[in-house]
Amino acid sequence: MQRSYTIKGQRYHPMSVEQALNYSEDGIASWYDESKFFGLKRGNTSLGEKVMPWHVSAAHKTLPLPCVVKVTNLSNGKSVKMRVNDRGPFIPRRIIDVTPRAASKLGFKEHGLTQVRVEVVSVGDGKYKRKAKRSWFWW
Repeated sequence: MQRSYTIKGQRYHPMSVEQALNYSEDGIASWYDESKFFGLKRGNTSLGEKVMPWHVSAAHKTLPLPCVVKVTNLSNGKSVKMRVNDRGPFIPRRIIDVTPRAASKLGFKEHGLTQVRVEVVSVGDGKYKRKAKRSWFWW
């Protein structure tokens, strides 16, 4: 999913697959809760996927959907791989929103925000999946 879109008067242009495969950025992460345990009324992502409280996923403004990223909390060194399947955060200076479970695994849920490094692991699904060519990934 690479179509341009507009939110609150701001136009966003998702990056190409090639750009995304080389993407790495440091910035502020936040967490958001789009799920409900009983009755999934609010729990749909931009890709139409359901979100449950135990999912580990994220939202990004310009990465192609879907993709997998490694998010590292720079204050404690904890890292988690997660699927990016939604758009956001639409708050200035934030680079990624993660689900509550992801925020817990990264050790910042109680703080709300943290400084992170986001690195793309792969873009796409199934036969369209392309992996980033970084030799320094350790998993």
